[in-house]
Amino acid sequence: MKRFFNTLFRVVLPAALLLAACAPTEPAQPQVVEKTVEVVRTVVVTEERLVEVEKLVTPTAAPGRQTIIVALSQAPTSLDPADHRSRQSETVIRNMFDGLVTRDTSNGVHLEIAEEMNWLDEQTLEVKLRQGVTFHNGVEMTADDVVYTFNRIIQENMIEYPDPHTSPRKGLIAPLMSVDKVDDYTVRMNFNGPWPPAMQLMVHQQIVPMGYLEEVGTQGFIENPIGTGPFKFVSAQPGLEEVVLERFDGYYGGAPDLAPVQPACVQGAIFRVIPEASTRVAALLAGEVDIIQAVPAELIDTLSQTPGIQVKTAIGTNPKWMEMNVNKPPFDDVRVRQAMNYAVDKDLIIEEIYGGRAVALPGPLSPYNNYVNKSLQPYAYDPDKALELLAEAGWTDSNGDGLLDKDGQTFSFTLDTLEEFRSLAEAVADMFRAIGIDASVRFWEYSVVREQLLAGERLAYLDDWGDSAFDPVGHFEAKWHGFQTGTPYGRGNFSTYNNPRVNELIVLGETTNDPTERQKIYDEAQQLVYDEAPAVFLILPEEAEAASTRVQNWEPAADGRINLHDVCLGP
Repeated sequence: MKRFFNTLFRVVLPAALLLAACAPTEPAQPQVVEKTVEVVRTVVVTEERLVEVEKLVTPTAAPGRQTIIVALSQAPTSLDPADHRSRQSETVIRNMFDGLVTRDTSNGVHLEIAEEMNWLDEQTLEVKLRQGVTFHNGVEMTADDVVYTFNRIIQENMIEYPDPHTSPRKGLIAPLMSVDKVDDYTVRMNFNGPWPPAMQLMVHQQIVPMGYLEEVGTQGFIENPIGTGPFKFVSAQPGLEEVVLERFDGYYGGAPDLAPVQPACVQGAIFRVIPEASTRVAALLAGEVDIIQAVPAELIDTLSQTPGIQVKTAIGTNPKWMEMNVNKPPFDDVRVRQAMNYAVDKDLIIEEIYGGRAVALPGPLSPYNNYVNKSLQPYAYDPDKALELLAEAGWTDSNGDGLLDKDGQTFSFTLDTLEEFRSLAEAVADMFRAIGIDASVRFWEYSVVREQLLAGERLAYLDDWGDSAFDPVGHFEAKWHGFQTGTPYGRGNFSTYNNPRVNELIVLGETTNDPTERQKIYDEAQQLVYDEAPAVFLILPEEAEAASTRVQNWEPAADGRINLHDVCLGP
């Protein structure tokens, strides 16, 4: 075992932890959950492999309960479809709200509220709406609601609470200039030019009720949201730590080609925030929740062998990398940035941290993106090559205690990240230390560090960025375009990378309809970013969720959404 993985990984699930898991708070009917849980002394993971796992025996949940309880890893930031950039928010929102189109679990796009969509020309999309679709308050949805929904997203300062501001969803549909009502069930969407990923990115926009919002205002709406989705809002705890929904019996059935087309199977749904992975697992084992997000990789095999539990995975859509500030030494030298890529053993990380359930990134796009450059291969693990490049850049191991420059300064830097990436960040830092770089890790809250990153005040940052549309738009322009205030460009660019040719190609790729030409455009852009290496391109893990075997007709989705419309609870 290589020297940078000399720490034992342990996952401890004592019985006391299971017994301490929070109890469900289903409002409709009290329930009793049997608390007898037989569990192993400790699940032991050595630095080589999981070597011993004893049998876990779980109780069944309360008989007859027909409210499904989902444990989220983080709290939603809002229940307003126009005022978030959070997958947790979207998971809850898209169970209450429907859009013109929706996505299945394998990234196919399907008509939902829209009955028909036709491009009249390269810039004009005509949408015919389903008739008889009603909001949760019984009011029929019409073209007025669709026009209002999109105006609220694309126009400035339309979100009124807590202060007037522009929708953070605007960047996901930036080329949309206006929406016109043709009749009560027809609208025309006017774009500023061709926009090939329109269908994929429109999945992320849900329709809201104009009359209700104008009556109660933004604050009233987020306190009691109303949509057209399969579940309607009942209550929420402060901070959205728990959101309670009930079945909407007047639901029109959803996308007609995604069976079953009918109201939801279960009576209600509860989304409960349980940040600690071990506590989520304990709650599932105790029968207190039915589905959990973000199963730790080291527990997937264990849970898969546990009676009463099912584990499923989906292609991941959150590529992970370590961005380096290209405008500050030592990372202003491309040889140093390339060396950092050669210094990381991604295969070892995938095996030891993710249990083999991840793939190495072949550059700045996910290998599953529809426009990935297929000629690019992940940077190989080659510490000798890394040291060679570092020596060319003036960093040598002159005294055996670490890399020094010609002035005797130590190669030292701090890797900033979030707590959720602790294991990955510490493993990467260990690998840098193995070749003589003094790398330390510091943890932040994202809301605190983001502005510093965009201002170029940090040196290195490990994070991920969503690629749920499997198209470069919505992803590539955020990470690899130079930052432009007030636009979607560079909104997640924490390396301060700004190549004019890459910027030009990104804009061109957004407006080129021909798939072959788009591929050429993005191939060139990816090659440039790969060669200039503003980041250490790391890995793409699978998404893993677990559920009780009572949960039927459930599949994790590639975009991270937990769709409960189709899910049933067995006996």
